[in-house]
Amino acid sequence: MRLTKREFTKGLVLAIGFAGFTPAGANSSAIVESEARAIAKEAYIYGFPVIDNYRILYSYFVDKAGSEYKAAWNTINNTARVYTPDDTTIQTPNSDTPYSMLGTDLRAEPLVISVPDVEKDRYYSLQFIDLYTFNFAYVGSRATGNNAAAYLLAGPDWEGEKPAGIKDIIRCETQIAFLIYRTQLFDPGDIENVKKIQAGYQVQTLSNFLGKPAPDQPPAIDFPKPLSTKEERSSLEVFRELNFVLQFCPTHPSEKELMARFAKIGIGAGLNFDPASLSPAMNNALSEGIAEAWTALAEEKRLIGEGKIAAENLAGSRDFVNGNYLGRFMVAVTGIYGNSKEEAFYHVHFTDSDGHPTSGAHRYILRMPPGQLPPVNAFWSVTIYKLPESLLSRNPINRYLINSPMLPSLQKDADGGTTLLIQHNSPGNALEANWLPVPEGQFLAVMRLYWPKPEVLSGAWKAPPLQIVS
Repeated sequence: MRLTKREFTKGLVLAIGFAGFTPAGANSSAIVESEARAIAKEAYIYGFPVIDNYRILYSYFVDKAGSEYKAAWNTINNTARVYTPDDTTIQTPNSDTPYSMLGTDLRAEPLVISVPDVEKDRYYSLQFIDLYTFNFAYVGSRATGNNAAAYLLAGPDWEGEKPAGIKDIIRCETQIAFLIYRTQLFDPGDIENVKKIQAGYQVQTLSNFLGKPAPDQPPAIDFPKPLSTKEERSSLEVFRELNFVLQFCPTHPSEKELMARFAKIGIGAGLNFDPASLSPAMNNALSEGIAEAWTALAEEKRLIGEGKIAAENLAGSRDFVNGNYLGRFMVAVTGIYGNSKEEAFYHVHFTDSDGHPTSGAHRYILRMPPGQLPPVNAFWSVTIYKLPESLLSRNPINRYLINSPMLPSLQKDADGGTTLLIQHNSPGNALEANWLPVPEGQFLAVMRLYWPKPEVLSGAWKAPPLQIVS
């Protein structure tokens, strides 16, 4: 069963007669192992997106010796290519739109984010993501149009008026944020045009924009090395890392009760979570809580596969997510930084139309009958990812997706429809144009609809099923 917001924050009654403990940094109330286990489960579901976000930000904007380092904070990095299996930091990246990325430190002052004129038939977007992984704003074709403009990005502590020359003020509730730019690439020969647009993406401090002296700078942050993706899944150190990140996240009014509950086991900004100070029994209880979080996620995944939960309703703003921390956990694990559904609608295939897990041991088709292509204002794509990594999969033809710009090169069905052949081995030269290769083992197929039309959001249009070929 899914955890409701009320169930998630509900405390367990302490059992009389059980020996309690007080972890370092927690409040003075004794706590029994059963409640500690329940809190650990809740805190892990809540915190995993935060610490996995930190892992990525560290790789991109802190670890200068790392292979995937992008740029210093408050400096845009443009990648003038689409992502491939060599890009392994972010789960389920798209391979449609060259990315530009910006890690922002908003503690000292706001930043001015400027975008250029973009031709009207080219889609682009800036996704604004806070440390919680909430999408708190958008700039781009759908949200603001394709005309040049400048926006002020301000952190939670800034107070001021909108300066001249600024179209709008965008406020972030955390002191650090992540901006992901997506610029549509029509075909490989279009990359030089994309580079020109990327060169027009600019960022500067507010003081520089106004021609005024910079304010006093805050202390440099000593960023600890994050846990690996494997360690994140079971190590109790995940809670120590969560405490570090939460110091840049002023507690939201809706989460004060939740954070007070987490503090019982030493989780919260400024608290010292130290597993070494706990008894073996208590460490075991907390580890069991983490394991139970993964069990809850497996159930959530099953319900998505059965169509009982809509994956597109799990990512968005704080108000949209509305306390569905388990859904946010699912997004972080399977496709962190998922767009809000108005920007990009996702249909996720964990299973085929018969409910079986998708695997390269079988062959599949995804058929779109005549007149039933995904209705979008921008474009659509179907991308394959190997599991459990949720990363792009290497294949002999270096094809990771099929998208709407490729339609002219695809073979049509006899009735004018389009059928994608989703399988591990080539279907043969005559059919290879429609072949979307998959790995030998389990995989994930994601249909993305960028800037979906109203019939998608209303549910009037239904995504085609992934059918197994007997």
